Amino acid sequence: TMNMIQALSKYLRLSLSKGSEIVTVKDELENVKSYLQIRQIRNENLFTYTIDCEVDPEETWVLKLILQPLVENALYHGIKNKRGKGKITVRGYREGSFFILEVQDNGIGMQPERLEQVRNALVHKQFVESKVYGLYNVNERIRLNCGEEYGLRISSTYQEGTTVKIFLPDADSGLTSPAEEIQPDS
Repeated sequence: TMNMIQALSKYLRLSLSKGSEIVTVKDELENVKSYLQIRQIRNENLFTYTIDCEVDPEETWVLKLILQPLVENALYHGIKNKRGKGKITVRGYREGSFFILEVQDNGIGMQPERLEQVRNALVHKQFVESKVYGLYNVNERIRLNCGEEYGLRISSTYQEGTTVKIFLPDADSGLTSPAEEIQPDS
């Protein structure tokens, strides 16, 4: 279908984004929207989604491709395993000195011991299994680029859903646009 091709080409274009590691929140949200559109077409409306941003998405910068793995997890481990229609909510907002990107689903959720396993994998940098790989990668990229106090926080209730928050430096003190990065002396 035409919709699929348009969503896919947009997704690929934004994923490549001229090789830059840092993109605007606008681009990151557009990218995840394209991904969700593709998945919706493939999964015949298994879920609905909303995307909401409370900051200026063109003036806030983030590491690219940090949302897509979280949304993919929400779909594959949360929503596909539940009865009834799924819902994914993606939000961007400020909280204290952080800029937060949040992915929330109403999927199957995690048992407490499973949640503990996943949290341990992230905190102790123990890569245990492929299911955690996307989250692990995103967390490590954020910690390496922004510092140890940043990264993922996960909360989940079995049979109710999961929320993953990405804690990033706030726009004022945090990531600047690629053009403003200090170039090393050649």
